[in-house]
Amino acid sequence: MTYASPFSTRFATALAVIVAGFLAYSLPPYLSGGTRVPSTFGLHYPLLVAHVLLAGVAMVCAVGQIWPGLRRRHPKVHRRTGRVYVATAIPAAVCAIVIGAATPFGPILAVSDVALAALWLWFTVDGFIAARQRRYTVHRRQMLSSATLAFSIITNRIWTPVLYVCLEPLRDSVFGGNEEKYVWLVAGVGAWLGWTIPLLALRVWLRRQPVAITDRSARLSRP
Repeated sequence: MTYASPFSTRFATALAVIVAGFLAYSLPPYLSGGTRVPSTFGLHYPLLVAHVLLAGVAMVCAVGQIWPGLRRRHPKVHRRTGRVYVATAIPAAVCAIVIGAATPFGPILAVSDVALAALWLWFTVDGFIAARQRRYTVHRRQMLSSATLAFSIITNRIWTPVLYVCLEPLRDSVFGGNEEKYVWLVAGVGAWLGWTIPLLALRVWLRRQPVAITDRSARLSRP
């Protein structure tokens, strides 16, 4: 997906620790038949479990893909890890579109979830196709965007409690003390901020980067 120069070992290590902590907290309920999201239709729970488990694998693979020097020193590992990422991210995104549209936490969150999942699916597929066509600059940009959306669930978990506290006055003044509608607002806004800000920051950063793909590196990176 990406290359050694833009990312330091310190950043990659910190990201690996964060992802490991997030997965250690998030996965156990779904491995034991539990859930943190109420079901809204018959297949909601199995699709949710499939999404969580597949997305967890995709996140681990994404960490490996951005690890400094992996592509240059171990191109076969880079390619194989990338294929596993694609093979898990695509069905995870499809599941997310379905369960996101039926979220029990209101329309703001539903639109955000569907938009996020659709973009995640698009960036992943387009990035994979670009690699097969040896358009490595496009591949790098699209897969970085895909990975950013995969990791955005973590930033979403940061925004939501912050907004819950900061928007507390709206509970009574706007929603008349209605807890459900207040939670819908917080969950929805937190979800939008969770993925739009990281994706926007990445796209701005990418525009400032020089094209670093050479013919030699392209040959070494052939899928």
